[in-house]
Amino acid sequence: MDQENAGTDFSASSSVTEGHATVVVRGEVDMSTADAMVRAATGDGVRSATIDLRGVTFFDSAAIHALIRLAERFPDGLAVIPSPQVHRVLDISGLSTQPWLVPGEPG
Repeated sequence: MDQENAGTDFSASSSVTEGHATVVVRGEVDMSTADAMVRAATGDGVRSATIDLRGVTFFDSAAIHALIRLAERFPDGLAVIPSPQVHRVLDISGLSTQPWLVPGEPG
């Protein structure tokens, strides 16, 4: 499944295998695109998800809220791979120690 918003630099592509969604997000995740990221991760029968944000260049408070919603939906089954920009935003917001955040190089 692909979710794209016209006029923005955003895409979210997902694939589901045995109840696990893998979502690759690129571009800007903001108020106009955060829900599309959530929808890409929460299809029918999905019980866990990996959200690959390494291609994300902008991440705002709506995007943070979207990640929190995903963490609530998949309390033991969420992994988030951040880009340096996303890691910096999560660090500033106090979320860089969440168990769903995959360790990597901070921005």
